Amino acid sequence: MQEHRRYNKVLHLALILGDLAILNLLMWLFTVWGGKMFWCLGTNCTVQQGMGLMSLCYMLCSAQSGVILYRLLVSKSEIVLHVMYRMIFFIFLSLCMLSLFNFHFSQARLFGTFYISFIVSVVLFRITVRYAITRYRKRQNNLRRILLLGGNQNILELYEAVTRNPMMGFQVIGYFDDEPYAGYPATLRYLGTPADVLPYLDAHTGLVDELYCNLPSVRSAEIMRVINYCEGHIIRFYSVPNLRNYLKRRMHLQLIENVPILSIRREPLMKSENRLMKRAFDICVSGFFLCTAFPFIYLIIGALIKISSPGPIFFKQKRNGVDGKEFWCYKFRSMKVNVDCDSVQAKKDDPRKTKIGNFIRRTNIDEIPQLINVLRGNMSLVGPRPHMLKHTAEYRKIISKYMVRHQVKPGITGWAQVTGFRGETDEIWQMEGRVERDIWYLEHWTFLLDLYIIYLTIANMIRGDKAAY
Repeated sequence: MQEHRRYNKVLHLALILGDLAILNLLMWLFTVWGGKMFWCLGTNCTVQQGMGLMSLCYMLCSAQSGVILYRLLVSKSEIVLHVMYRMIFFIFLSLCMLSLFNFHFSQARLFGTFYISFIVSVVLFRITVRYAITRYRKRQNNLRRILLLGGNQNILELYEAVTRNPMMGFQVIGYFDDEPYAGYPATLRYLGTPADVLPYLDAHTGLVDELYCNLPSVRSAEIMRVINYCEGHIIRFYSVPNLRNYLKRRMHLQLIENVPILSIRREPLMKSENRLMKRAFDICVSGFFLCTAFPFIYLIIGALIKISSPGPIFFKQKRNGVDGKEFWCYKFRSMKVNVDCDSVQAKKDDPRKTKIGNFIRRTNIDEIPQLINVLRGNMSLVGPRPHMLKHTAEYRKIISKYMVRHQVKPGITGWAQVTGFRGETDEIWQMEGRVERDIWYLEHWTFLLDLYIIYLTIANMIRGDKAAY
């Protein structure tokens, strides 16, 4: 890990210097191109001072951001999200600091174009660097030479994983087991029994970087001898637990005191700081909207609902929220008052819908009163959609992971809804797809993901969602 930390720091510094070069080059180009249209300098302010101030802001926002490009497997979307997360703070800080030091912007649109250009340039720069790292590793550079200790299906899958993708940077020297393991390919060298490990390491000092052990815990005495040797000879030791016979998915390690615990999934919203950020955003948005636009929407939509059919303006229904707890969910009423509202899901040409019902459901206006639920803390702006009690009781019996979606607050909109799983679920595969995406959301939550889902929801509202009925 020490080598990786050094590599991370060097790469981090190189990336920051590259980003600063891009930042200052773009500022110079925009100054030459836009002149006073780009920014109006205040008293005693120079372009060079503006560049220095922007560079300082960027370094402050990047100091603790870390680097992900050195990791073995990084997708382009992860690179983009990593850059965007830092850019939010940089844009906010730089605008505040420029205003404070009397730099004014005559055309906000041009300055916005500058920020967009900078973001795109940094993303392309990072992706190019990542491509260079990938090419470097594929040429057998920066390799980690590893030994395998033990032979079963679990460690065989590890071997296949590290050899399937050369970019991961592993070179498997061979393996030790009580006898040759038939699962390994003939090209992988059998180096002897576990008793031969220490003599082999002694004879090949400095040629092994890592050792992966899959021996059962009953052989703890042998394992400890290997661990102690590795600790004293700068060889990283990794234990490969025998879990694959009943858990064929990624696990996450955490510690309670000194006790290692493996969890099935990592949930970002388990962290209090993430929950606080999400809750603060929910309160600000819902509170602002309820105090400004909502009264006018209520008067207009409420009047249309009253004209179209007798009954209340709001429709409320008990639904399951976080931890499966029941709460009253509010909506603008889009159907005639009926006895089936708590058991029968809305269909495309549902005769229960009022004259205005199709419009307010297609445009998502019926969901606006759920901002009351958000402000009260029953719901969030983004999260798995809450289902009626009858559906929860039914689907939890036939979909094994259905209740996992209740580990976070339900939302007005969610990842499943903006990726094609909205509306009626008359077939089991539709609900399975919705649950799969809800679980993906709680495992991959970021604040930027919430903003992206809100953006897609608004876009669907503007163009109309065919599944909204």
